[in-house]
Amino acid sequence: QVQLVQSGGGLVQPGGSLRLSCVASGSAFSVGAMAWYRQAPGKQRELVANITSAGRNNYADSVQGRFTMSRDNAENTLSLQMNSLKPEDTAVYYCSAWIKRFYTDIGYKYYWGQGTQVTVSS
Repeated sequence: QVQLVQSGGGLVQPGGSLRLSCVASGSAFSVGAMAWYRQAPGKQRELVANITSAGRNNYADSVQGRFTMSRDNAENTLSLQMNSLKPEDTAVYYCSAWIKRFYTDIGYKYYWGQGTQVTVSS
C-alpha cells in the first residue's frame, strides 16, 4: 500500500513560521505531480501550491512570496515552508499527489494526506 503521511503544523503567532512535510511511503510506486491544499472551517478547500512533474512551482496569490514549496524526489517528500503567517492562513492543510503503483495500477491515482492543523493566532 501507499500512503501520504504528513507532519508539522501547530500553533504559531502572526508573523511566525512553520514547516509542513509530506512523505509518500510504501514501495514500488511512482509519484507524479504533488500539491498542498488547505481548508478553513466553513470554507471550500483551496489550492495553496502545486508542483508539476517538470518541477515548476505554482502558488496561490494569497500565499505568494510567503510560502515556499520544495520536493525531494529521492526521498519522495514534499515540504511547505510557511513564513510571515497571517491569521487567515489558519486551516487544515493537506498534501496530495498523483501516484501509480507498479504492478497494480494501470494509471496514476490521486492520494490525500491525513491533514494537519495550522493555527495562526495571538
